[in-house]
Amino acid sequence: MPNGSNRSPDASWVLTSRLDALHREDRDEFLPLCPDFVIELRSSSDRLPILQAKVREYLSCGAQLGWLIDPQERRVWVYQPGKSVERLEEPASISAEPFMHGFIIDLALIWNPPV
Repeated sequence: MPNGSNRSPDASWVLTSRLDALHREDRDEFLPLCPDFVIELRSSSDRLPILQAKVREYLSCGAQLGWLIDPQERRVWVYQPGKSVERLEEPASISAEPFMHGFIIDLALIWNPPV
């Protein structure tokens, strides 16, 4: 990322125009950029403050949207530059509108995974 750290979110998305601007060999490696949109999914071994700091770091390096999904507490934190972090309590779904048109995650299987 621009700050020199190497991070790997659980899921990410990069604008096509930014990918097209990279040299071909740079696209075959760990991308030398910060994603535009990142998702972190908290596992039982993750400490929440560490994940929150990680998502804030993505935003400070240029991400435009970040989600931290916490299945244990059934919460989602939404991060956007220049805005307060929004905490959602057990939402049924989450949408990336207007940043990513049509991208919606149904959280039912995350809140209630099959046994």
